[in-house]
Amino acid sequence: MFKLTSLNLNGIRSATSKGLQDWLAQSVPDCICVQELKAQSVDLSGRFEDIAGLKGYFHFAEKKGYSGVGIYTRHAPSDVIVGYGSPEFDAEGRCIELRFDRPDRKLSIISGYFPSGSSGEERQAAKFRFLAEFYPHLAALKQDRELVLCGDINIAHQEIDLKNFKGNKKNSGFLPEERAWMTELLRDAELANEGADELLEGSAGIAGSVRGGGMVDVYRRLHPATTGEAYTWWSNRGQAYAKNVGWRLDYHLATPALAATAHAAAIYKDQRFSDHAPLTIEYDWVL
Repeated sequence: MFKLTSLNLNGIRSATSKGLQDWLAQSVPDCICVQELKAQSVDLSGRFEDIAGLKGYFHFAEKKGYSGVGIYTRHAPSDVIVGYGSPEFDAEGRCIELRFDRPDRKLSIISGYFPSGSSGEERQAAKFRFLAEFYPHLAALKQDRELVLCGDINIAHQEIDLKNFKGNKKNSGFLPEERAWMTELLRDAELANEGADELLEGSAGIAGSVRGGGMVDVYRRLHPATTGEAYTWWSNRGQAYAKNVGWRLDYHLATPALAATAHAAAIYKDQRFSDHAPLTIEYDWVL
């Protein structure tokens, strides 16, 4: 069994002050993918390079106190890929890939933090640029290896993925173009070939020339119809958490062979380490 967790920390110093390390010691994941470190290397030195027996690997943003991703793991990777080759978004610390390759298998675990467009048109445009770049990057990786991307995708894919879907159709995170990007990423490649010219709701502009990503939303494979139980993020405004007015923004997106081995998923809500909840999925594979 392989236990893989994803959590947007909303600041590693903040999350650890709220009991994250103790919870990790109790839950004992093999790996945890983290997003929004909001820290630099000097801030982690001597404090957070390792947590609960897990060794950390990180991609920091150039801007202090902003973004940043990491992966803590019990297993030594065969390679570490920092960034994905984007001058614009690698500067923001949005992607790190650990490879666990063997002679008989190529396998990657990726921690990703997709941009939010909620602050205005400029950042929404940046989000669309990121989606346009990252889709073919994932497609190329998928051609070469098995992979699972864990992270804060900042997209609620379906109406069941947020409480107030009717009121958010024009808001970042639930825009038709964003949802169509996700639909295309999850669409089976063979089916895509039959109607590649009839793309959903404008996804052609942000999915590049590759059609039918063939990836699997692992949580939805296990729980295709859950609503309130599926939320992983709640606004700090008002009583959103108390009333469970949430969004499902955190995902495990895997190649079909890896996704097929998933047998249990859990969203931990007994404690709050940030405005996101940890999403843990157990897989029947080992590194």
